[in-house]
Amino acid sequence: MHAVPRFLWNAKMRFGKTFTTYQLAKKLGAKRVLVVTFKPAVEDAWQTDLESHVDFNGWQYLSKSFGRDPTQIDRRHPVVYFGSFQDLLGCDNAGNIKAKNKWLYKETWDLVVFDEYHFGAWRETAKELFEGEEDAISRIEARLDDDKRLKEKIADLQEPLEQEKDFLPITTKAYLYLSGTPFRALSTGEFIEEQIFNWTYTDEQRAKEEFAANYPDQRNPYGALPQMRLLTYQMPDELLAIASAGEFDEFDLNAFFEASGTGTAAQFKHKSDVQKWLEIIRGSYAPQSVESLKTGSRPPFPYSDVRLLPYLQHSFWFLPNVAACHAMANLLAERQNTFWHDYRTIVAAGTSAGIGLEALPPVRKAIGGGFETKTITLSCGKLTTGVTVSQWSSILMLRNLKSPETYFQAAFRVQSPWSIKNPNGDNPNEEEILKPACFVFDFAPTRALRQLSEYGIGLSPSEPNPENAVKDLVSFLPVLAYDGANMTQIDAGGILDIAMAGTSATLLARKWESALLVNVDNDTLRRILNNPEALAAVERIEGWRALGDNIIETIINKSEKVKGLKKKAKENEDGLTAKEKKELTDEEKEYKSKRKQIQEKLIKFATRIPAFMYLTDFRENTLQDVITKLEPDLFLTVTSLTVKDFHLLVDLKVFNTEHMNLAVFAFRRYEDASLRYTGIESHRDLTHYGLYDTVVERE
Repeated sequence: MHAVPRFLWNAKMRFGKTFTTYQLAKKLGAKRVLVVTFKPAVEDAWQTDLESHVDFNGWQYLSKSFGRDPTQIDRRHPVVYFGSFQDLLGCDNAGNIKAKNKWLYKETWDLVVFDEYHFGAWRETAKELFEGEEDAISRIEARLDDDKRLKEKIADLQEPLEQEKDFLPITTKAYLYLSGTPFRALSTGEFIEEQIFNWTYTDEQRAKEEFAANYPDQRNPYGALPQMRLLTYQMPDELLAIASAGEFDEFDLNAFFEASGTGTAAQFKHKSDVQKWLEIIRGSYAPQSVESLKTGSRPPFPYSDVRLLPYLQHSFWFLPNVAACHAMANLLAERQNTFWHDYRTIVAAGTSAGIGLEALPPVRKAIGGGFETKTITLSCGKLTTGVTVSQWSSILMLRNLKSPETYFQAAFRVQSPWSIKNPNGDNPNEEEILKPACFVFDFAPTRALRQLSEYGIGLSPSEPNPENAVKDLVSFLPVLAYDGANMTQIDAGGILDIAMAGTSATLLARKWESALLVNVDNDTLRRILNNPEALAAVERIEGWRALGDNIIETIINKSEKVKGLKKKAKENEDGLTAKEKKELTDEEKEYKSKRKQIQEKLIKFATRIPAFMYLTDFRENTLQDVITKLEPDLFLTVTSLTVKDFHLLVDLKVFNTEHMNLAVFAFRRYEDASLRYTGIESHRDLTHYGLYDTVVERE
């Protein structure tokens, strides 16, 4: 008995996975096409693409929802029948084929398509649907072991069962498996190389780029396909303390957004902290604003940055469970959250939202055309597969997801095109693209970048260098990471570092170059100025003397003068004279410039500390103890400061203890992870890490 041809299509095509499958069926001359899916919600796309395209005039689309008798269709025209795996191929309570589906097994299909294959291929529930066939063969073998004719028949049955055991009951000329994330099928060798066809996100974006370069004067057929961008955010320590878990103390989204209750009674366990998070994502969280002023940079938070706001007009928030979805809707509606009242919130979760595609119409109704409305769709699973809502331009990942399949299936909901063809009515080749980019916002950076690295590596199982696999992906999917102070674009190597060590070399370096590590406010500068020994100590820092004499005194005096002029301008109805205004501008510019120069010198000193830590062999002692008690001579050699100098600067609070601790911890963790990566476990017996002025458990 000949095996039925089977092919795997690794297809991530937001502009027409279904349409292209139909084109393939047409090219093959298929008149009877059966589409079986593991996720019934994808029916909308399958039906729309068949019924809306001129190439398929005369084709018939049928499914359970049509209510028509499929045996009475017009057999002169091609037919596509759509159904769920659970319904079409399942059995009744007696283990028999469902009566309404018996016609399905009598039909000879030209092509059977298994859509969203990754959701069902390895699940025990899927395999159990056909255990009846295997059990029947075993029983016949046991009872009629001596019947040679039956043994031959059994052998005939077992050959296709081994080849296609999950889908044996269907008679077809060919099988086509569709998946945008077929990692396990690729890695386990389920399909041989010539059976696999790829069209992934990177293929799509590469085609878009190449067409634009080669045919700049023509309408780009891929032009409306938005580029995806991933932005990850490190949460403030006070929120991390609420819900941290895992090897790298990642922000545990499921624990943070834990909720109970249903409907209007649903509430978050950490409601006050979730309220702070709402303030963070719109850039109005006070402690973070102060730090932004210190660093001189304002990171792009989703609902505050004008570059991002257009893409937040219609967003999808992916939460842990139904209770969390209702709790979020309730919190957004509370009186104090006036900013969020401009957005229509749709809860697409729980039985009240409907089953499968029933959850989609309320979303589309709320969005309308998408121009005059603003919406937030809350879901914990519904509408995350095979559903197209053109206006969705961003997704907030607010739950833990272990598999890259689920993560990227959800993420790709926002990557569908949104454009207007022939917007002015006079040029059919013109297309106005309304969504050139789309965004994924994630608040558990290590977890997010681990998913990204697994996705990139999973799509290129034959690539021996994981960095190359990830590099190909991020060339079309830029990744930016906010580490609490700066937003930095991460390359492929950095992504693998973070996935492995919780941070990257780039982010680690940025921590040691951060303005948050040192204090240069007037109070700190006065303490240095009033202490001759401290003043002499800072003057020994490399490059300090080049700043000029009395620089600290100059900064204090000029900042006080500026403060006085501003007070005068506020109190005086006539304001300042032209001369005073110019003086104010000049003085303010000068003292800010000089303060920044001092800050840079102190930071330059701080960047020597990682080199010192690397050269020492003490890991469980605080950095202060290592400097002052264990390796004072080495510290002098590396930094040019004596222990006495260091003590003075610490006592005068020149260094920000909290941020120093974070920077030291990041260094220790990265150092250990890097050594483990090379096979070295030099600190295997360590139970604690010594930070700047405290000690913490290693895990």
